[in-house]
Amino acid sequence: MKEITTTQDLADFCARAAQHPYVTVDTEFLRERTYYSKLCLAQLAYPGEGDETAVLVDPLAGGLSLEPLYELFRNKSVVKVFHAARQDLEIFYVDAGLIPTPLFDTQVAAMVCGFGEQVGYETLVRKIAKQALDKTSRFTDWSRRPLTDAQKTYALADVTHLRKIYEYLAKELEKGGRDKWVAEEMAVLTAPETYVTLPEDAWKRIKTRNTSGKFLSIVRELARFRESYAQARNIPRNRVYKDDALVELASTKPANAQDLGRSRLLLREARKGEIADGILKAVADGLAVRPEDQPKPDLSREKMQVNPAIADMLRVLLKGIADREGVASKLIATAADLDAIAAGHRDVDALKGWRKTVFGDDALRLCDGKIALRVKGSVIETVELDD
Repeated sequence: MKEITTTQDLADFCARAAQHPYVTVDTEFLRERTYYSKLCLAQLAYPGEGDETAVLVDPLAGGLSLEPLYELFRNKSVVKVFHAARQDLEIFYVDAGLIPTPLFDTQVAAMVCGFGEQVGYETLVRKIAKQALDKTSRFTDWSRRPLTDAQKTYALADVTHLRKIYEYLAKELEKGGRDKWVAEEMAVLTAPETYVTLPEDAWKRIKTRNTSGKFLSIVRELARFRESYAQARNIPRNRVYKDDALVELASTKPANAQDLGRSRLLLREARKGEIADGILKAVADGLAVRPEDQPKPDLSREKMQVNPAIADMLRVLLKGIADREGVASKLIATAADLDAIAAGHRDVDALKGWRKTVFGDDALRLCDGKIALRVKGSVIETVELDD
């Protein structure tokens, strides 16, 4: 198997790959000890047979530049094929500020083609490529060198089988007229904001039942400081302090080092130095926020008047449509979508794009009493109602 450790070899491979309609891509990385993923290996393959069609690229090799790969990623005539692409794409966006386009995610395509929710690569290899994967190298330290033959074989299989999977799914989508559905889904994966975490927005992921404006102001400042600190030093945010410690700090409002020392959940390293100073400043800044500038919790879901009968009927409708269309139901609409529709909301993802055509139009007609549901054998059908 071909291992690429020089920029020239990578450029030569990418030049050959650019002559083909698609290239399959995967990565191996580490993130346990860093904020950003550390790219340890990139696997690439283009259509055809022979050892030269698939390679392992070693980004840890001294002097290797990934610019030839990024140039291939910018090539609009070559489809870049990934499976469950989000983490891979984040690596390239953080490293080079680019997202490979055009993009095809076989996990999304498989859900559209009826392979179930969040279908794994191993399942597709077994069902489509009719092969079995050796999983012994799944949990490994990809930063260590040299790689074993077992590791190399495992890594290369992530792109060689992907060729057959892509070709099969692409044909199925085109045959069913659903290639545009997947294209809509790719819009989210190719949006830069998908891969950017702004420190000022980090508080929104903190789970807390306290909706006080003052409390949330402190949470916002503590989350902002933690995110900025973690990003600047490339360490996991939980190494600064964990969510439960953050919530505790927002509740106790420490004003000095002595107060910090009373925390039950704060890591020892966070009770002194830069982190301690950052915590105390964040708390003070949060307390100083004017009432009109305090963050407002999203209470729309709590205030939503969901009609449970309509929500249940929508779930039945969704099940019937998902079975009929052979599409994973969660890809069409989430439980939150159904509750929102049942509460009268119309700015819902399930009522947009291809989802509206497949499910949303019937969902609205069901809510408006224009259609009913019936069971015919094992099939759920819609029935038109007279005015």
